[in-house]
Amino acid sequence: MTTAKPKLLIVEDDAGLQRQLRWAYDGYEVIVASDRREAIDAVRAEEPSVVTLDLGLPPDPDGVTEGFATLSEILRLKPDTKVIVASGHGARESALRAIGEGAWDFYQKPIDIDALGLIVARAFHVHALEAENRRLAASPAAALGGLITGAPEMLKVTGMIERVASADVSVMLLGASGTGKEVLARGLHNASGRKGEFVAINCAAIPETLLESELFGHEKGAFTGAVKTTEGKIEQANGGTLFLDEIGDVPLPLQVKLLRFLQERVIERIGGRKAIPVDVRIVCATHQDVDAMVASGSFREDLYYRLAEIIVRIPSLAERAGDATLLAKHFLHQYAKAMNRPVVGLSSDALAAIDAWGWPGNVRELENRMKRAVIMADGKHVTAADLDLGGKDEAEAINLKAARETADRKAIRHALARAEGNISNTAKLLGISRPTLYDLLKSYDLHA
Repeated sequence: MTTAKPKLLIVEDDAGLQRQLRWAYDGYEVIVASDRREAIDAVRAEEPSVVTLDLGLPPDPDGVTEGFATLSEILRLKPDTKVIVASGHGARESALRAIGEGAWDFYQKPIDIDALGLIVARAFHVHALEAENRRLAASPAAALGGLITGAPEMLKVTGMIERVASADVSVMLLGASGTGKEVLARGLHNASGRKGEFVAINCAAIPETLLESELFGHEKGAFTGAVKTTEGKIEQANGGTLFLDEIGDVPLPLQVKLLRFLQERVIERIGGRKAIPVDVRIVCATHQDVDAMVASGSFREDLYYRLAEIIVRIPSLAERAGDATLLAKHFLHQYAKAMNRPVVGLSSDALAAIDAWGWPGNVRELENRMKRAVIMADGKHVTAADLDLGGKDEAEAINLKAARETADRKAIRHALARAEGNISNTAKLLGISRPTLYDLLKSYDLHA
C-alpha cells in the first residue's frame, strides 16, 4: 500500500527558484503558486500541511503587502497550517510581524536550501504531532458502561458516576429521553463491585395496575391469573442494582410502598405476609422536572430525598460537542455489519447535516436515523439525503470542500436524470469530458 506524501505548498514568483525548491523537496508532494490567488486556490484544493511563503509577491514584489495578505488568508482558511515566511525586505521587522500574525517560522533571503529543508521537516513533524493530539483528544472514549463520547461535558458526568459507584448511596439520573440514562446506570452497576444482577424496569411502560406486582412480586393465588409465586424486580436485583427508569411516573400509592422498602430494606409480595430482606442498590432516572412534581404534590418529598442522595444531570446530545459525529460513525459501522450492507462512511454533506441538526430525540434519534440511512444508502457512503434531516435534500456545508462536493453531487444527479443515465450526454450537459465524469462518479460513489 502506497503512503501519501505530505503536501508542501511553495508560494514563490521566481520560476527558477520554484524549480530548485521542487527538486529539493522530492520527499513531499510539492504544489507551487506564484501569487496570492494561486496560493489560496491551492490551500482550498489541496489543504497542505506546510507552506513556504515569499512575502514579495506580485503585484508588490518589492514590498510585503501581498505576502502578509496571503499569510492572513491562509491561516483564516486553515489555521493549523505551518507557514514558513521568507523575505529579504526589512528582515527583522518582517520576521517579528510575521510571527506576531501567526507564521510558524521565518527565514531570511537569500535562501539556503539545506537550512530551509530542516525548518520544513521540523514543521511537518510538529504538524503531525499536533494532528495526532487533536485526533486523540477527539477520539471516542469508551467511557463508563461502554458509552461512546469525547465531549468534556459527558466525561465529567461519567467521572462523577465512577466516583460514587462504590458508595452505598442512591443515585438519580436527570436528563431528556434518549440521553443514555440506562447505559450510565448499567455502567455504575459494573463499577460498583456488586455481585448481583443489574435489573431494569421502565415505570412508564407498565400499566399502573401491574407495576406493583412487577416491582414487589406476588404469591400464588394473590389475584386472578396469579397461578404461581413470582419474584418481583426488587427481589431479582438482590445483591445487585435496581434501575427504576422514569421514576416520575410511579403513582402516589405505590410511592408509599417504595418509601417503606427504602427505609426498612424489606419487601412483602402481593398476597404475602412474610417480610423478605433485600440488599439492593437503587438507581433511578427521569426526564421530568422532579422538583416541580414535589412542589405540586405529585411526587412525595420524602421519597425524593431517599432516591436522590446523589443527583447527576446528563447533558443533551446537542450540548455534547462532537459526540453526534462520533456516535453516527459508531452506529454506521454497527448496522452496516449487522445488516451486511456495503456502507463504509459518511459523505461530507452528511457530516455537515449531523453537525447542524439539533437532535431533539438525542442518541435514540441519532441511532434510528443511522439505522435508516444504512438501509437507504445507494453507495458506500451515507449522504444527507439518506439521513432525511429536516426534510432537506442537501445540508448546508460547513467548509469549501463540503460545499464543492455537495454542489457536484447535486449537479451530477440532475444531469444524469436529464440524460436518462447516458454518460456521454451527461458529460455534455455538465460541460466536462467523459473521463472527468467517470472520475467524479468514482470519487463521489455515484452510479449512472
